[in-house]
Amino acid sequence: MFTGIIENVGELVNIVSEGENKHLEISSSLASELKVDQSVSHNGVCLTVTEVLGTTTYRVTAIQETLKRSNLGKLSNGTKINLERCMSANGRFDGHIVQGHVDLTATCTEIEDQAGSWLFRFSYEPTSPDQLLVEKGSVTINGVSLTCFDITDSSFAVAIIPYTYQYTNFNQLEIGGTVNLEFDIIGKYISRIVGNQTTT
Repeated sequence: MFTGIIENVGELVNIVSEGENKHLEISSSLASELKVDQSVSHNGVCLTVTEVLGTTTYRVTAIQETLKRSNLGKLSNGTKINLERCMSANGRFDGHIVQGHVDLTATCTEIEDQAGSWLFRFSYEPTSPDQLLVEKGSVTINGVSLTCFDITDSSFAVAIIPYTYQYTNFNQLEIGGTVNLEFDIIGKYISRIVGNQTTT
């Protein structure tokens, strides 16, 4: 489980294709602390460390389903990636419950510099009733736990403070860019329960 509080921004330094899978090599200051089989969130996608390549680089594998559902298949060498290790049992819960299971991608449609913060607007095409947002609720964007507002059936906005802008890959995002979304797990369960009650 993750919290959506980014620990480090890594850099994609190599991509090795094998069949329909892609092995991603990431350069990060976290590499020296990682071990094989450890779970790490990459732009909100939970991937397993398969190899530690020295003190600064490690490797993970993204399978076809992951590549199809997220933006990882569109990344190129030099891309910055938000990283978070799984939550320790005695850690503080500063974000919200994040599983690292991306639901779908969204497109950035607006970036507004608000003289001290930034407003980002995103659009997406829901594919399930479980993919819902509520005003001032939580959403995970590229692994970052954020509060959403100005919601429609297929768009929403978030406000980014200077710290988040500086220490995540939001400072690399441009209009037209693709991000990973994970909707709040509690909302998913409630939606499923309500849906089951209305069909019985």
